[in-house]
Amino acid sequence: MPESLARRFRVLLLESNDRDVLLAMADPTDLLAVDELTRILHKRIRQAVVKESDLLSVIDQCYRNTEEISALAEQLDDELSENDFDFNSLVTSNEVAEAPVVKLLESIFDDAALMNASDIHIEPDEKVLRIRQRIDGILNEQILNEVKIASALVVRLKLMASLNISEKRLPQDGRFTIRVKGKTLDVRLSTLPVTHGESIVMRLLDHSQNLLSLDKLGIPDDLLHTFRKHIRNPHGLILVTGPTGSGRTTTLYSALSEVNTPDTKIITAEDPVEYSLSRINQSQVNEKIGLTFAAVLRSALRQDPDVILVGEMRDTETAEIAIRAAITGHLVFSTLHTNSAVETATRLLDMGVKGYILASALQVIVAQRLVRRICENCMTDANIDEHQQVWLENSFPSVETTAINFKHGLGCPQCNNTGYKGRVGVYELLEMTHDTLDALRRSDSPAFITAAKLTPGFKPFTVSALEFARNKITTLDEVIRITGSGA
Repeated sequence: MPESLARRFRVLLLESNDRDVLLAMADPTDLLAVDELTRILHKRIRQAVVKESDLLSVIDQCYRNTEEISALAEQLDDELSENDFDFNSLVTSNEVAEAPVVKLLESIFDDAALMNASDIHIEPDEKVLRIRQRIDGILNEQILNEVKIASALVVRLKLMASLNISEKRLPQDGRFTIRVKGKTLDVRLSTLPVTHGESIVMRLLDHSQNLLSLDKLGIPDDLLHTFRKHIRNPHGLILVTGPTGSGRTTTLYSALSEVNTPDTKIITAEDPVEYSLSRINQSQVNEKIGLTFAAVLRSALRQDPDVILVGEMRDTETAEIAIRAAITGHLVFSTLHTNSAVETATRLLDMGVKGYILASALQVIVAQRLVRRICENCMTDANIDEHQQVWLENSFPSVETTAINFKHGLGCPQCNNTGYKGRVGVYELLEMTHDTLDALRRSDSPAFITAAKLTPGFKPFTVSALEFARNKITTLDEVIRITGSGA
C-alpha cells in the first residue's frame, strides 16, 4: 500500500489474497475510508482494530526514509549539475530551507532518529556514496550512486557545526543540536580527509531521553549492591571500562546522579561533555589551548570537590593525579579502554603508574559490553554449527552446553529484518581483595591476574553472556562476538 494512503486513512495492509485484503485500522467505523480504499484496492476489505499509537509507530517503521533519501539525492545531483557545482551559493542562499541538500539531510536525520541510530557515517567512494547508520551497535548501509553530492553534504554539515568549509586537508571536530521527530539530538561531528573527499561521522546523543537510574541499567542485583556500596564511600578510585559504544558514559552518569546531593560537590573533566547534569560542575577539555585532562584535574582539586569524574585516563600524568586525588579524600570516577576488568589494573601498571600508589586508591573495576536482544516476534530455535560447538567446548569444558536450547531471530518487520531488537548490558565487576592489592603493590601483573580470577563472586564476561543466551535473551553469535575466544 502506498505510504500516502496508509498515513491518510491510518491503515496498514496486513494480508492480501485474490478475494480480499486484511487492513489494520485505528477507526473501523470510518466508512468514508473503507469506501475509498475499496475503490482504490478493488477488493473486499476485512478489518483488524488496533490502537492508533501502535499503528502509527508501525507505519513509521514500515515506511522508512530510504526511498526519500535516494530521491532527494537524485534531485540534488541534478541541481548540482545545472549549477556547475557552486556548493557555497547553494548552501548560503536565501532559499536554503528548500534546498535539496537540506531536505536530504533532514531525511537522513529523520531516518536515524526513527531507527534509534547512535551514529551516522557519510563516506564518499570512487563511484558511490555510502550512508551508514549504527543501529544496536551494528552498521547498516545504504548506497547512493550520486557521489557528486558528497561535497554539498560536507559543506552543509560543516556550516551547521561552525567548521572551516575551505579546510579540506585536515580533520575537524564540531557539534550542533537539531530537533528531529520530537527528539532533541546533540550531534558530535568529525571529518577526516580520505581518498575521494572527506568522510564524516556523526555521533547522535538523544537529550530527550532522561538518564537511567542504576536500577534500570540491567546490572545484576549482586553486582549492583557491590557497586552502590563503593560509590557511597567518601574516597577511593572507581573505574568503569569497555570499548567505545559499550555504555560506559551512561553507567558513570547514572552513578553520578545517585551521589548528586546538595551536600556533595561534584566536578567533571570530560571530552566532550555529553549530557548536561544539574548541580554538577562539568568542564570541557580542549587540548588545542592546553586545557588537558591533567590541567582541568589540577584546577578541580582547588575547587574543594567531594567527587571528581575524569572522562578518560589517557596518559600517565592524568592517571597519577586522579589516583592521588582518590588517596587524599576524594571519590574519583574514571574510564579506560580495556577489554576486561582484569586487564584494567595491568594497563595502568603498563602506563607507568606505580603499583603501591594504585593499590592505595583502587576499590572496584566495572567492565561492560552491550549485546543485542533477540527479537521476541521472530524468535526460533538456532542450530549450532561446528565452529560454535568447538568454541563452547573450549570456553566451558565443565558445562553441558549441548543441553542448552539456543535461540535466534529469523528477521521480521518489527526488527528491520535483523533478528535483533534493542540491547542489554553484560557486566563484569572486580572488587579489590587482599590478594589483588598485594599483587598491585608489588606491580606483579601475572599475580594480579591470577588473584583477580580467584576473587570470590567474580564472574567473567563469558559466563554472564552465556547465561543471557541460556535465558533466550541473546544469541550464541552475540556471546562469541563480545567475548572473543577466551573464557
